[in-house]
Amino acid sequence: MRGKARKAFPGHWSFLLGEISLYSFVVVIITGVYLTLFFHPSMNQVVYHGSYAPLRGRTVSEAFDSTMHISFDVRGGLLIRQAHHWAALVFVAAMLCHLMRVFFTGAFRKPRELNWVFGFLLLVLGMFGGLTGYDLPDDLLSGTGLAVVNGTILSIPIVGTYLSMFLFGGEFPGTDLVARFNTIHVLIIPALMVGLLVAHLFLALVHRHTQYPGPGRAGKNVVGLPLKVRAVKSAGLFCLVAGVVFAVAAVAQINPVWRYGPYRADQVSAGSQPDWYMGVADGLLRVMPGWELTFWGHTLALDNLVPLLAGVGVFAAMGVYPFIEAWVTGDDREHHLLDRPRNRPVRTALGVSWLSFYLVALLGAANDIIATRFHVAVESVTWAVRVGLVVLPPLVHVLTKRWALGLQRQDRDKVLHGRETGIIKRMPNGEFVEVHEPLSREESALLTQRDQYRAIGPGRPAGGGDPDGGFHPVRRLRGALNRTFYGAQVPAGEPAEREHQEITAGPTPPAGS
Repeated sequence: MRGKARKAFPGHWSFLLGEISLYSFVVVIITGVYLTLFFHPSMNQVVYHGSYAPLRGRTVSEAFDSTMHISFDVRGGLLIRQAHHWAALVFVAAMLCHLMRVFFTGAFRKPRELNWVFGFLLLVLGMFGGLTGYDLPDDLLSGTGLAVVNGTILSIPIVGTYLSMFLFGGEFPGTDLVARFNTIHVLIIPALMVGLLVAHLFLALVHRHTQYPGPGRAGKNVVGLPLKVRAVKSAGLFCLVAGVVFAVAAVAQINPVWRYGPYRADQVSAGSQPDWYMGVADGLLRVMPGWELTFWGHTLALDNLVPLLAGVGVFAAMGVYPFIEAWVTGDDREHHLLDRPRNRPVRTALGVSWLSFYLVALLGAANDIIATRFHVAVESVTWAVRVGLVVLPPLVHVLTKRWALGLQRQDRDKVLHGRETGIIKRMPNGEFVEVHEPLSREESALLTQRDQYRAIGPGRPAGGGDPDGGFHPVRRLRGALNRTFYGAQVPAGEPAEREHQEITAGPTPPAGS
């Protein structure tokens, strides 16, 4: 314990993303416990006699009635409800940003592959936790979303009907949905998330923190703040996160169930939108053509099944990427120094392409709102999203890769020639030159402290041996992917002695001047 107390923590701002997700999760747990004391997870029908006059005398479920009671009659109930919802949104957003930071900097590499998997599972569980909690009030908006979920489940071949009957306790909407979702939302998902979080933090403690390149930083040390200082700063950050969440909850209304009313199977809430993290699934459903296949007396609903498979594939690609990159590059070393995104142009381009696909699908989830607000046909918005899903990710990939390579060349020029000072000097021969000054020790280390990789040949085996020992399609595929991943990178080496002298002494006058 004394040794762990001397542990250093990097002070880079990007490491705060993980702490924001942790502290927003703590706010979710605390507010969720408070709400559980007043919520009744039952679909039994009662007559509403609460404080909200427009709904008095309406037949509602006990879940909806208790949600209205929390919102209007429990002291601080509406504030806690909205803080719980906003904290859940912040948690998923912070988790996604944290994973993107880990992805773009290569912090998922050995020995942290398992930690990446834990973080990825936390993101997925957070999304499903939000989905199940979003549906507990049994209002018209959540019921509309559940109808979409039920249609997607039913599109799964063979087992879809059984899954729907098990989830809803009978034909949709059933009578046990709220009770089952409440068990999943309150017990199962939080327990799994706490277990994954503890394992995630334990592995981070065992493997120690990664850090960005810099003077005195290597794979065997960590340069940063001591534990006591970091603990005080983290406590302050927790207070800031909680304060911002509650401030937003106090001034920004979210999920006003009294405006939607109780759920009825014969009604649909107009302009319904899911929470942003489920928007990609809803967007893919909205822009998918109504294709169906009928064979042997059975109908395969491709308009629901294809978006389901596409959404699962997008997230599965994120989860398994560290193992794919390790196989393609053949790099099985331990890494404790982070990459700058520009130094891994292909990885960076893949990540930005993934984000572009996600954002276009998210726009598709609001195609009706966009059409209404901008006075355009909803079909035009739908076709624009369809084209964007196919065209934009490859285009973004190419542009991002070229941008990263250009930044590498700029860094190389800085290393070799120093920083531009803006001072112009006139040489004896009349030539005007700009004076450059050498980089600082910190910046030079940042630009040059990186691994230089070389692409493997198409037939070169991973462990050596005869490169021409027969035709191996998998080996050739790996070689092609490896050359794609590493083939066009620009090395940024230390400046040569002659170039260093030119930097410090200035240009040499031409002979005879």
